[in-house]
Amino acid sequence: MDAPIDPRRRKALLAALSLCTGAGIAERAHAAAPERAATTEAADPFQTPVQIAKRQLATSDGVRLNLLECKPSTHDEAGRLPGPTVVLLPGWCMPASIWNAQLIALGDRWYTLAIDPRGQGESEIPPGGYTADRRADDLHDVLLGRERVVLVAWSLGVLEALHYVHRHGSDRLLALALVDNSIGEPPPPKPSNFIEQLRRARSSTVERFVRSMFARPIAESQVSHLRECALRMPLESSIALLSYPLPREHWRSVVHAFDRPLAYLITPRYREQAEHLVQARPASRVEVFEQAGHALFVDESTRFNDFLATWIDTLSGQPLS
Repeated sequence: MDAPIDPRRRKALLAALSLCTGAGIAERAHAAAPERAATTEAADPFQTPVQIAKRQLATSDGVRLNLLECKPSTHDEAGRLPGPTVVLLPGWCMPASIWNAQLIALGDRWYTLAIDPRGQGESEIPPGGYTADRRADDLHDVLLGRERVVLVAWSLGVLEALHYVHRHGSDRLLALALVDNSIGEPPPPKPSNFIEQLRRARSSTVERFVRSMFARPIAESQVSHLRECALRMPLESSIALLSYPLPREHWRSVVHAFDRPLAYLITPRYREQAEHLVQARPASRVEVFEQAGHALFVDESTRFNDFLATWIDTLSGQPLS
């Protein structure tokens, strides 16, 4: 356990954070977990603060994945961590560190893990494996040995989480939270020429994509950091991730058949899909973030974290069927 922080040092740290770009996220994380957040030394919310640990895991095909983890300081009498495990899966070409505010806030209560998928963040960049099947298998490798997992997946991660359920079942899951992507319900998303733009002018296209994820401006250093993360992967590999050869009906059928609690956290563009989801699965929880961008868990991290924490509290006593 970390040594207690001197109150004067803690006050100085918090004062420094309040003057830095991106401090809103750091302050909201501090409000959710004040003792842990006081040790934060990185003002940039996408740089890994000291209370988040890094470790590595080898997949079944030998690829090294980077994982970020945060553990609560309390254990039961047998030394076990309390409650379920929270696993955070990022979107297309984004790093695990984009979940830092969730790692800090949720990790104060539950063991919380964020994944750098292959080719992303600080994970290895192999020449292949950028398919729906292999990415689902990578997730399976991460979840091996874990039970009562609350899997929180964002953007492309939504499809990969659903394909994991399709290939490996739901036995290890306590619940699934799908964040701001289509789930195969009507209406379909509007057509896009994003892949053409990537091939024509990749760097500028990725930068526009990064900026578009946030309803609230972020620092230029943060834009640059996320852009460089997104450019690590070879171009054709990144395009392969956007080209899974599966019909929309595949994702809808997996969602409808999912036999555990499910939450759908979205921006307004997916409101109609959420309405169809609730018609098919009335017990599904829907939360619409009206004023947030695609990275709604960054724009409104306090609300997002509070929703998840309250939801997980309602699930924690449920047995696995």
